[in-house]
Amino acid sequence: MQHESTQVLYHKVFFHSEDAEWVVFVHGAGGSSNIWFKQLRAYKSHFNLLLIDLRGHGRSQHRMEEWAREQYSFREIGQEIMDVLDFRNIEKAHFVGISLGTILIRMIGEDFPDRVKSMIMGGAIIRLNLRSQILVWAGRMVKRFVPFMWIYKLCAWIIMPRSRHKESRSLFVNEAKKVARKEFMRWFKLTNQLNPLLKFFREKDLGIPTLYLMGDEDHMFLPGVRQVVAWHRNAWLEIIRQSGHVCNVDQPEDFNRISIDFIRRISGQNVLSQA
Repeated sequence: MQHESTQVLYHKVFFHSEDAEWVVFVHGAGGSSNIWFKQLRAYKSHFNLLLIDLRGHGRSQHRMEEWAREQYSFREIGQEIMDVLDFRNIEKAHFVGISLGTILIRMIGEDFPDRVKSMIMGGAIIRLNLRSQILVWAGRMVKRFVPFMWIYKLCAWIIMPRSRHKESRSLFVNEAKKVARKEFMRWFKLTNQLNPLLKFFREKDLGIPTLYLMGDEDHMFLPGVRQVVAWHRNAWLEIIRQSGHVCNVDQPEDFNRISIDFIRRISGQNVLSQA
């Protein structure tokens, strides 16, 4: 395993072989690359892996001073992910994301389509329903007056309400505790960009093979994904039973099996198309 350079976001590399496909893991807001711990063993036996801590998260907090006066955008964060790929000389990769990380992957697919072999969107956010819009609005109203962890815990309970989601809730809340308040507020402001961005994503099929992996109990986001998959020719949906929003933690064996099979199938198609 290789670790990061201070020139780019903190990241970890697990190298399998020269011929193996590259897989890039992108976590969501408030998390870190630690959320992929249930994927590592299964994925390492097939692929080269790149796990990234996004700006201000996990061990990328060492670069917070550079961003102290910057306004965040999904496009800028996507570019920082690609800077890591450039640093590691990774030309093309499969991207696996969870929650808000799926929005970043979709932005990378928009800006760098030739470098994305496939997209695996776990707990994808593709539309904000009324409940999620109210949640975002309420967070904006109270963010200056209450501890940010109250907001995050409330979001976690609403998005992952069931007892079997407890591990997912705890993992995300514990990771979010490591994020500074100012940093959390910068990320929260990204919600201002969500509605127009998601509308654009829904309307455009990039032509990149895309697998949506959704828990059957992901009540806030599953309906929107069903609709998009019906519209996009290059998108597929697999629903994982007894799972909530963070399906890679709730049901890791199903998540790993389905996503690895998808990548291997897409990779085989690529080999055939190049022959």
